[in-house]
This record gives sequence, C-alpha cells and structure tokens, in this order.
Amino acid sequence: DPFYDDFFKRFFGEAPNQGPREREVRSGGSGFIISKDGYLLTNNHVVKGADEVIVSLSDRREYKAELIGSDARSDVALLKIEAENLPVVKIGKSDDLKVGEWVVAIGSPFQLNFSVTAGIVSAKGRSIPNGSDSTYVPFIQTDVAINPGNSGGPLFNLEGRVVGINSQIYTRSGGY
Repeated sequence: DPFYDDFFKRFFGEAPNQGPREREVRSGGSGFIISKDGYLLTNNHVVKGADEVIVSLSDRREYKAELIGSDARSDVALLKIEAENLPVVKIGKSDDLKVGEWVVAIGSPFQLNFSVTAGIVSAKGRSIPNGSDSTYVPFIQTDVAINPGNSGGPLFNLEGRVVGINSQIYTRSGGY
C-alpha cells in the first residue's frame, strides 16, 4: 500500500494483509589485487555473511567473486575473480615500518571511489579486542583518515608497497 509509509510502519508494523518483505541489503568496502590471475585481499568483515560479492574495478568492469578463505581474528579475506592480466600491487614488509613513518590509504569511503588519505604510523603491534579471543594480532595504528568503505583497502608505504590492510576504526566521535 503506497499510503502506508515508514511513519506508520514504525508504530504499527507492516501494513495489514501484507507479510514482511524481503529487502536487498548492499554494503561496500575496498580491496586490492595481489595476482594477475584475479586473487584479491579485503577484510573478513566486508564479505562476512554475503550471499554475493561483486568486485568493481577502476575501469568499471565488474566481476562476481568467490570467497576462497577468511580469518575473523586477523580480519582478512581472500577472494578470486575470473580475469587475466590484472594490475597488481607490490607487497612490502610491515615489520620494516617505523613509528613516525608516512603511510597512505586508498579506498572508497562512503562509496566515493578511489580516495587517498595520508598519515603516520602511530604505533606497531597493537592488540585490539575483537570479541573472539585474547590471541594477539599485531595491528598497525595510524592517524590516516579511514572511514566506512575504506575497510579492506591497502595501506601503502612511501615506496608504493602494501604494508597493511585498512581494517579497524577506533574513535569516540564515529568519524575516522
């Protein structure tokens, strides 16, 4: 019923003679390609519970992705798309990062494609409570602006090598 709007639903529930409607929920995140034949990394929380994962590339090609594996504790997921000769990132060593070193995050915050933010490494080896157990996962803490949608994107050092995956936002205000 077009006249039975959200105002009435909030107080009275669904319109009479109508069952609950199925609703498609879409969410977004970022990721990066690590092999020319279509393997990508992102966050586990970006793809967790998804019925379907669609990967959109910067040239507007879209692929249905297969979840190869994921780890909730480290918040990492490996995806595969059927494509060839893809551009890949270079992988660096997070162990070589130093506190105070500049880093750059790339992602799609608030579904704004290909945003770049910069900051410094504030600390290394942070253990963040993640609700699963007390096993140590060494997170890199930065002051790079990371917002919803940046999750799963790469964290680069100034040599252009990926040294981390944007994963957690910890703030009192809810912003980056």
